[in-house]
Amino acid sequence: MTARLLVVGEALVDVVTDANGESAEHVGGSPANVAVGLARLDHPVDFATWLGHDDRGERIAAHLRRHGVNLLEESFGPSPTSVAVATLDQQGAATYDFDLHWDLPEVTLPEGTGHVHTGSIATVLQPGAQSVTSVLRAVREQGTVSYDPNIRPSIMGDLDAVRRRVEELVALSDVVKASEDDLALLYPDESPEQVMGRWVRLGAGLVVITLGAEGVAYRVASDERSERAPARVKGVVDTVGAGDSFMAGLVSGLVVAGLLGDPGARQRLHDATLEEVGHAIERGLATSGVTVGRAGAYAPSLDEL
Repeated sequence: MTARLLVVGEALVDVVTDANGESAEHVGGSPANVAVGLARLDHPVDFATWLGHDDRGERIAAHLRRHGVNLLEESFGPSPTSVAVATLDQQGAATYDFDLHWDLPEVTLPEGTGHVHTGSIATVLQPGAQSVTSVLRAVREQGTVSYDPNIRPSIMGDLDAVRRRVEELVALSDVVKASEDDLALLYPDESPEQVMGRWVRLGAGLVVITLGAEGVAYRVASDERSERAPARVKGVVDTVGAGDSFMAGLVSGLVVAGLLGDPGARQRLHDATLEEVGHAIERGLATSGVTVGRAGAYAPSLDEL
């Protein structure tokens, strides 16, 4: 039986303003993008988030359901739906400003859940962040965890406190993916290889650092060496959602390989070689390569890879 995947985190509306000053609204939020990405790759996906009973909340819910994501009932509350204003520069890179609400209650694991993914603002913004921690602890009895810190300093506050929180969640995770920008904020004096070593020692079985146009660096717990893989990009329209697309492809590849998704997968991942995780890395690079060639946080299907 295929494991159900649960994604926990924020879903919001991105108001994207391009370099010419023209604006459009899109459904966004890093965890929401990952949930859609996994569903588009043919995985059964549940999603726990926090939406308002308003037009934007209903639009997000319809978007998720249209792409095959099962939205859990506890995802609606009295707060307005969160909004992120993304401003694109001439190269298509985005900067963000947020109006956020994150009051997620305790989440009950759906039957058959074998893996939980979380990350971004939802892991540090209270009061919902405590619910995130609880669900990660709960799933470790029956499955695995992936985590993407996705650091937003303007929202998350003091970086020393954020670093402590990140390391708390790394210790609960089997797979951690971060960007080189995240590392520059959290560990400005350390190389990607040093940070990967730090996180493996905290307990992660696989750590991946995305390096933009340079591809990725990655390390497994079973090997002190690290490996690098080049990006698979034919053209760039914008970078919105690229890291989330990589995350979805990575988790998908690891689930297919039997390295995530059930109680025994944690040990299999910790014993895996660099070569054995390579196919999952390639799937992540393939999905993100498609995403950057399309406007917005586009999630490819398997037949587009």
